[in-house]
Amino acid sequence: MADAPAVEPVRVIVDLHPGSGAWNMAVDEALLESAVAGGACATRWYCWSQPTLSTGYFQRLEEALQDKRFAGLPVVRRLTGGGAIIHHHELTYSCALPARHPLARNVRDLYAAVHGAVIRVLSGFGFEASLRGSTRADRRDEFLCFGRGDDFDVVMNGCKVLGSAQRRRKGAVLQHGSLLLRRSERAVEFPGIFDCAGRDVPVGDLVKQLGHAVGAVLSRQAVRGSLSENEERRAAQLMRGLAIG
Repeated sequence: MADAPAVEPVRVIVDLHPGSGAWNMAVDEALLESAVAGGACATRWYCWSQPTLSTGYFQRLEEALQDKRFAGLPVVRRLTGGGAIIHHHELTYSCALPARHPLARNVRDLYAAVHGAVIRVLSGFGFEASLRGSTRADRRDEFLCFGRGDDFDVVMNGCKVLGSAQRRRKGAVLQHGSLLLRRSERAVEFPGIFDCAGRDVPVGDLVKQLGHAVGAVLSRQAVRGSLSENEERRAAQLMRGLAIG
């Protein structure tokens, strides 16, 4: 069972100004660095300025660059493992937790807490979602994340709509994941929550509730915030080395 939320505040960052792949990944890394340095917990929701392929940290970049499906897409390497993702019609989140946070102690607890919060928000909008559970083989050989299966995937109508991955550094943890809203023209085999439900809801309303719900499972004090000046500067430094194509 997951530990109770931390007492110290969590910074909830909702950033719907679309960013490039390099910028988005640089910000997540800057937040992880803040957590490693002992800073407060943070969670961030964001979107992308154009369809972008992110590869898992341990994947071979050559496979992405040579695959015709991804021709013309910007490519960026994530800090986290797992399969590649075509970021298009989606909302992406990250959580950066210092080592002292109760949910930084166990991989499964953090997945369960965040995905459970997302499921509750989706239910409030009338979308029936659940954890996949242990009913399907893992399929780790699939290059794309949404072609893989994991116990903690969030599914609708049997289709994976949210998957997450982690990176740990000196006890601190970065977890981020993608919530598909609609299927991408680059990956039509993966429907989003609006496709599965047959209807849309205002994205602004949805992301506001998601930010609040994830913040609430991370801390008893969820405070709307933004990047610090130091994090902004560090992200600008990091992004120069992140874009691949």
